[in-house]
Amino acid sequence: MQSSKLDRFTQSHIKIGLFGIGLDTYWPQFAGLKERLEGYLSTVQQKLSAIHPQIVNAGLVDSADKAFEAGRMFKKEDVDIIFLYVTTYALSSTVLPVVQRAKVPVIILNLSPEAAIDYTAFNAMTDRSKMTGEWLAYCSACPVPEIANVFNRVGVRFHQITGMLHDDPEGWKEITEWVEAAKVANIMAYNRLGCMGHYYSGMLDIYTDLTTQYAHFGGHIELLEVEELASLRKEVTESEMSERINLFYETFDVQSDCSVEELEKAAITSVALERLVARHKLGSIAYYYKGTGNQENEEAIASIILGNSLLTASGVPVAGEYEIKNVQAMKIMDSFGAGGSFTEYYAMDFKDDVVLMGHDGPGHIAIAEGKTKVRPLYVYHGKVGKGLSVEMSVKNGPVTLLSVVEKRGGGLMLLVAEGESVAGPILQIGNTNSRYKFSIGARRFVNDWNSHGPAHHCAVGVGHISSKIEKLGALLNMDVVKVC
Repeated sequence: MQSSKLDRFTQSHIKIGLFGIGLDTYWPQFAGLKERLEGYLSTVQQKLSAIHPQIVNAGLVDSADKAFEAGRMFKKEDVDIIFLYVTTYALSSTVLPVVQRAKVPVIILNLSPEAAIDYTAFNAMTDRSKMTGEWLAYCSACPVPEIANVFNRVGVRFHQITGMLHDDPEGWKEITEWVEAAKVANIMAYNRLGCMGHYYSGMLDIYTDLTTQYAHFGGHIELLEVEELASLRKEVTESEMSERINLFYETFDVQSDCSVEELEKAAITSVALERLVARHKLGSIAYYYKGTGNQENEEAIASIILGNSLLTASGVPVAGEYEIKNVQAMKIMDSFGAGGSFTEYYAMDFKDDVVLMGHDGPGHIAIAEGKTKVRPLYVYHGKVGKGLSVEMSVKNGPVTLLSVVEKRGGGLMLLVAEGESVAGPILQIGNTNSRYKFSIGARRFVNDWNSHGPAHHCAVGVGHISSKIEKLGALLNMDVVKVC
């Protein structure tokens, strides 16, 4: 599937609210101060626009009247997050009305215009009024405690970044991560999750209340019948099937023992899956179905792995075993650009101090180490049927694991760990399979991870992105626990 076909289902469309604050009493007292601070605000807008172009700038808010006006603007424009740039001292009464009506998270930007005041030049000034005006241009830190106090007391969610307007990679990395986290929160809020089939009988850990998913992530959940996929398979033409087989050979390393018959079945199902996604505007899928007693349904499910792997690599992650919580984790990881492949413990390797992890069914082939192999399986262990499966390892290098966890007493949390995908022998069983090393060691990682009571599945993606996930949790008002 071409990614362009999925853009309307998988991309974020957030709006960022931006405003600066000042005090109108200062302007007639200190010539040029207002214009200077507006210049700083313009710089912030330019830098933010380079990260994400959809900026709603309410300008420099310096009075209660302007605050209410800015608040109405942000509410009308439906902004997803607000960046409050503190340019100088301002009254909290001119800040609160801006954010109170919008009811979205606020990031306080406490950014000094320079690394330090030029004390020698400053103290050489002979005009005390000009000295005060110069000082006020560096006074961004002054009102932040006042603002934080008021926000806490009235229940406005906020986070803060303290740094510099220029030459501050650390500070602007934080700002970029907040924007990226807001994008992912927006994707989840509008994501359409398709649930096809039913739970794998007996896996009590993966059962979840769908309304709880709505409560934490938003979005829409569409319950689908396998019969719909089976019906769509009947509409696939010979030429469409042939084109899809050609795509298989371009995308995968198809092994010589894969039969033409199984490739044809998988190709038909792959085309049908794309139509199912398009029909319901799906951004993710969780599926499982036994299909026993119905040949059409069984054939549809048995031939689904290659098509689901293509979908997963194209921005529509697919989780087997009807693992709804885990496909949410996969969607989060993929929305951050990290991938998000379905995985679970396979075995421990105490000799090399690694954990072997993987899963049967679809994999995120876009984050594979080398070309993903397609192998025939003559039995799907623990499941009905036989057919083609994918064998891959996640790219060697830094990885992040993410699990959406049901908390005792209700609600969800995010469990995260950072590690490394390392080279070495894997089990060549026609499934995804990787070796992961953790800074705290394999033994402690397994104990610590399990202590939080996650389901036995998780999502793995490339790169270390726990800081982004922690920001997403803050935006979604969800607890985030980092194991390592």
